[in-house]
Amino acid sequence: MLTLVLTRHGLTSRSRPEQHLGQKIDVPLSEGGRAQAAALAARLEPVDFERIISSPLLRARQTAEIVAGGREVEIEPRLAEMDYGRWEGLTYEQINETDAEERRRWEEDPASRAYPGGESGNDVAARVRAFLADLVDDHVRRHGHAGTTEWPVLAVAHSSTNRILMCVALDLPVREFRQRFSQGQVNLTVLRFEHGDGPTDARLILANDLAHVRPAGATPWE
Repeated sequence: MLTLVLTRHGLTSRSRPEQHLGQKIDVPLSEGGRAQAAALAARLEPVDFERIISSPLLRARQTAEIVAGGREVEIEPRLAEMDYGRWEGLTYEQINETDAEERRRWEEDPASRAYPGGESGNDVAARVRAFLADLVDDHVRRHGHAGTTEWPVLAVAHSSTNRILMCVALDLPVREFRQRFSQGQVNLTVLRFEHGDGPTDARLILANDLAHVRPAGATPWE
């Protein structure tokens, strides 16, 4: 039974205020981001991951390496963040100052409408669907369709990519990825592929769990 543990990289120096960090600005984790990754590593320490897979972008690779603790990290280009085109590095406020109408049109259908000079949600969905299909096929080759033994795989990626991957895995409309899901830094999201029937056959077990980085006494879902 394939269990995909999905997480987002930790904080970077460009995370606050929130900016569109896609594929072109490749920044490392901040000190706070490394502390977040260490907290995630501590929480996942008991898990014997069969594979640890990361986006090629530095912030994701560093998060994966901290969690891996010396284990092999596989680099997967299809897990890279969405290409934000000319909005790369900009805050929402900056985009609205110069590109408000284009932003409004994009908001109407982020699946089929691409970022100016970048990717659409459907573009990202195509690559993460192919990734999931290969992941499930590899699992079936190794372990077969049946069985109750859990074979966990960790994937470290990004906010938009992860939310689109969740839509694909749960067979939900890609255009709703921003409405349906949240992905905080170093969250735990768990998708279980119980039948080996392809990339859209997942069961959602856990979503955006941040207990390991929340301060004591904080509301669990904020």
